[in-house]
Amino acid sequence: MRVIGLMSGTSYDAIDAAAADLRLDGDQLVLTPLGMLSQPYPDELRAAVAGALPPAPTTMEQVCRLDTGIGQAFAAVARQAVEQLCGGYADLIVSHGQTMFHWVDGDAVRGTLQLGQPAWIAEATGVPVVSDLRSRDVAAGGQGAPLVSIIDVLWLRGLPGVPVALNLGGIANITVVHGEPVAFDTGPANALIDAVVTELTGRPFDADGVMAARGQVHEELLTRLLAEPYYGRPAPKSTGKELFNLAYVARAMEGLPEIPAEDLVATVTTLTARTVADAVRRYGGTEVVASGGGIQNPVLMHLLADELEIPVRTTDELGVPSAAKEAYAFAVLGFLTVHGLGGTVPSCTGARHSSVLGSVTPGPSGLPTITGEARPPRRLSVQ
Repeated sequence: MRVIGLMSGTSYDAIDAAAADLRLDGDQLVLTPLGMLSQPYPDELRAAVAGALPPAPTTMEQVCRLDTGIGQAFAAVARQAVEQLCGGYADLIVSHGQTMFHWVDGDAVRGTLQLGQPAWIAEATGVPVVSDLRSRDVAAGGQGAPLVSIIDVLWLRGLPGVPVALNLGGIANITVVHGEPVAFDTGPANALIDAVVTELTGRPFDADGVMAARGQVHEELLTRLLAEPYYGRPAPKSTGKELFNLAYVARAMEGLPEIPAEDLVATVTTLTARTVADAVRRYGGTEVVASGGGIQNPVLMHLLADELEIPVRTTDELGVPSAAKEAYAFAVLGFLTVHGLGGTVPSCTGARHSSVLGSVTPGPSGLPTITGEARPPRRLSVQ
């Protein structure tokens, strides 16, 4: 089955599309990558997303406009992916949408909202669409995140020791593949770095970690930031920009003398490395396999390697382009959905049971045709 995964993370800088041929072979799920492409959000839409995110107030009119605008933007990328990556034909499109709110209440997640109306994608491409993949896990008592954990478990469980999959998006998350797997959001990855750089310079991110490299860590501020109770909470847990935003940094800076811009960026970059490393050490990780936009920041990766003192490599070395890993993961989740197979690992999300994820928007000819009996895969092979 030829499947396209569409993804925009908490950094909401671009929409990524990754195409793959997927098939079940006994207890193995075989993924053959077909390529990826990425398109930045239109400036006006990106500004609208930023303006509606917590703690900003919003209206139902804005929500409706965003749901339509994001759906149309995803549809344009999907249409491009069908033509450029799949030779004009795909069996299924899987859309993560854009996370706008993740409702965390203490240790529980009460709801999660991803916008991007899938009807626009189905109408533009003529391909059935799986969307809204997080809500079912939340309804089953789970965190709805990190959903990529099932792919991490299937893919990395054959590696020696205690491998840890790490995603450095806006929020950082890990999957510990050993015994009964564990997965959770560790805290901010690029979320605070990008927010601080944008606030101070107007640029969207710290390109090549230049500002962090020039700065010195402000130890008192770092200590205050590390006092956030989230870091000490047990897994499974999840978080988002509802917590880790400029207000979190501003509260920690209260009463401190003015901090130079480079020092502030260096401090929040170190915060990401420290909290990720603490989480990996807590579970005895023996190597880290990293992906996400954060791996393009050499200062962050250097700090992380120094903190951990274990091998840190990228998913590229194992055959999956790091920039496309999450998009491929959602392609797999949608593939499992149309085969009637569960897409979660309960020990990773905290759900009562594994669930078949998402809602399906049919194409003109309905849903993909599934032949034969589908059995839950035990391994993922990337070819």
